[in-house]
Amino acid sequence: MKVKNNVSQDETVERWIEELISQLTLEEKASMIHGNGLFRTKAVERLGIPEIVTSDGPMGVRMEFQNDHWIALGHSDDFVSYSPSNSALAATWNPQRAYDSGRVLGEEARGRGKDVILAPGINIKRDPLCGRNFEYMSEDPCLIETLTVPFIKGVQENDVAACVKHFAVNNQETDRLMVDTVVEERALREIYYPGFRAAVQEGGTYSLMNAYNKLRGAHCSENKELLDQVLREEWGYDGTVISDWGSVHSTKEAAETSIDVEMSVTPDFDEYYFANPLIRAVKDGEVKEEFLDEKVRNILRMMYRLKMMGPEAVERKAGSYNTAEHRQTIRKTAEEAILLLKNEDNLLPITKDRLSMRTGDSKAVGQIPVAPRKRKIAVIGRNAEYCHAGGGGSAEIKALYEVSPLLGLKQALGGNAEVVYAPGYFIPGKKDVNEVNWQEASLERRVMGQEDPDSEEQKALRKEIRENRARLKKEACDLAGEADEVIFVGGLNHDYDVEGRDRDDMKLPYGQDELIEELLARNPNTIVVIVAGSPVEMPWADRAKALVWCYYSGMETGTALADILIGRVNPSAKLPETFPVAYEDTVTAKNGQFGLEGQVTYKGGIFVGYRYYEKEKVKPAFPFGYGLSYTTFSMTDLKVDAGCESDIAVTVSLKVKNIGSVPGAEVVQCYVTDCECSVERPVKELKAYRKIFLEPGETETVTLELPPKAFAFYDVDRRDFVVEPGSFLIQVGNSSANCPLQAEVRL
Repeated sequence: MKVKNNVSQDETVERWIEELISQLTLEEKASMIHGNGLFRTKAVERLGIPEIVTSDGPMGVRMEFQNDHWIALGHSDDFVSYSPSNSALAATWNPQRAYDSGRVLGEEARGRGKDVILAPGINIKRDPLCGRNFEYMSEDPCLIETLTVPFIKGVQENDVAACVKHFAVNNQETDRLMVDTVVEERALREIYYPGFRAAVQEGGTYSLMNAYNKLRGAHCSENKELLDQVLREEWGYDGTVISDWGSVHSTKEAAETSIDVEMSVTPDFDEYYFANPLIRAVKDGEVKEEFLDEKVRNILRMMYRLKMMGPEAVERKAGSYNTAEHRQTIRKTAEEAILLLKNEDNLLPITKDRLSMRTGDSKAVGQIPVAPRKRKIAVIGRNAEYCHAGGGGSAEIKALYEVSPLLGLKQALGGNAEVVYAPGYFIPGKKDVNEVNWQEASLERRVMGQEDPDSEEQKALRKEIRENRARLKKEACDLAGEADEVIFVGGLNHDYDVEGRDRDDMKLPYGQDELIEELLARNPNTIVVIVAGSPVEMPWADRAKALVWCYYSGMETGTALADILIGRVNPSAKLPETFPVAYEDTVTAKNGQFGLEGQVTYKGGIFVGYRYYEKEKVKPAFPFGYGLSYTTFSMTDLKVDAGCESDIAVTVSLKVKNIGSVPGAEVVQCYVTDCECSVERPVKELKAYRKIFLEPGETETVTLELPPKAFAFYDVDRRDFVVEPGSFLIQVGNSSANCPLQAEVRL
């Protein structure tokens, strides 16, 4: 802490804040705490207080809109770098990639003149059908914590505030504005809160966004237990709380709760709850002005931290966007985010021998040699050429460019291979009958799917879909039958991975399952690539020899995917969530507590994701933490020592060796089991991990430190985390389902 004239810097700043507040009128205070535009607040020019400019930004800084209408300006200056989604980032299992991604986003936001970037989204992936799962990281709080903290630091080193969202338990899009989530306290503390707590206490996030939904009967925008008691009092948060757009539902209740800035989607800015209605409430004695003072205090503190203003003149970083360095960082993250889920018979990578033109492939005609035959690579599936940057809801951006898988493969293979494309399946077009921006209408409670299925229009549409589907399927299968290599690239798009709507099921849309089955029948060596933001059922998985999973991985997705398919890059990603065989296997399907309107009860408690599957002995299609490589690793010599320092309970060490023939990376995952406990606990829980890169034959000793909290559970009676003395099992491996190294320790 800096000290000047025997006064700490913090004290100097707080005195400066109080002096400013004392000079503000009631009307000026109110103007600072609500939107004066769709993405900005109002400045108090008389005192030199600037406006706050925000932007959506899970995967890049959003395009520019008119200040008071959801109409894009349409200029050429808001093209930006398209970064991997949070799901892709989490698949890297690499905190360095998280920091780098945050740094790119922060620098681009600052380069675009933004003060707050509305990211990252860190809600738990409770159910695979949630429409915004692609924006979120994981089903596991430990993985979320360890990636969120460096991401925030990367953003904020650029003098831009991260805005961690959505606090809290925003785990479905159905009835998202009004649904009441009922969650037991232990589940909140062990599963749903840890990422946000780490963001506040370890990441030092300058801002945080409340969720749309209710928690135990009270909207998260006016939930005193959530915002006053937990966030402010327990966690000591002194940053700015910004409402999700349109999440405030009252003047008095919200004003008297620890939310600082009200934003919404409508242009009647002076009539927001924190605008003229709040001014009247203060003048009428219904709300004390000190509540406004506290909100302004938190805003000014954030402005100081962002170098927007302060008691001393400090130069603020300018930022930049669309730089070559950003593109390289995004490509590196994409390379580490793409998952190899199956690779029977070492079908991948596609080696040079399988791609080369060789003169021996063609016989001479008489004395005249015939030119060598090009290898024909059939690339099938709409996601091979689909660009995803411009969809998904508020995650949409104007990408400077996006390399599709088809483009990436053609760039990588050059002219010596004939790459031929067929769409394979039909995607019906959209009819925008009202031409109203989705966000402008997002506060309306609408019931989806009310079209009359027997109308002539719907009958004609179904007929068109059937005819197109049959035609495209035949073209693709005929192409597959004559090609040397077949690569199918399918999955989901932002018609399904989208804000404001949950998926109906886990099935692949557009008849893709039937197409994949036929392709595998024509060519059993068909390589299947799925691009999606959340799990899908794969009834053909047993027949596919090679299966690659690609979350939305940014502008260099196609480049990274091609490099992995042909072996320039060795895949190293791990699943940040469990992939069930079928939706019926999930805990939410079993207890019927997802996608409900009115109220949803989290009956599963702490048993979310792999915690549930292991408890109930349900075998998933692919377990949490799973992912293959083109090389092989061994883990040996596990040692577990009780720590002698107060902040370290146990030290775990082991040796990891690359016993394969190519360089690669492995993720060492450490799980803890409480062998004797007074409450029910999961079979195991991830508590530490580390990603290491090794050359062939190289060995490295990996050391992991487990603090006391790694062994704790939340005691609802004591209202605190406790570690009960007894025996704990330390399990180490490369997925939740493969932990060959085990040792017991007593605490």
